[in-house]
Amino acid sequence: MIKKEPTEKKNRVVVTFGLASATWAERVNLVGEFNDWDTTATPMVRSRGDDDWKVSVELEAGRRYRFRYLVDGKEWLSDWHADDYVENPYGSDDSVVDLT
Repeated sequence: MIKKEPTEKKNRVVVTFGLASATWAERVNLVGEFNDWDTTATPMVRSRGDDDWKVSVELEAGRRYRFRYLVDGKEWLSDWHADDYVENPYGSDDSVVDLT
């Protein structure tokens, strides 16, 4: 799940990334171009309402960003609700959020 909301700041968008509560994990991190693919920089939390994993990130508009989810530090997942997918050098696809 990806939700995009404009901010009061010019050229900025708050993007909320989410994974369904059916994702069994101790921890999930959002990893992508916007955090230099840092596997610990953007942890996701379970929401109280629906128990889904979620995190919101403020990003610059007018760009496309590649990302993936890292589950328990070892399993990479794509977001099947992403705007696009791009093959990566590891034999899988990165998800893309398009803010153009």
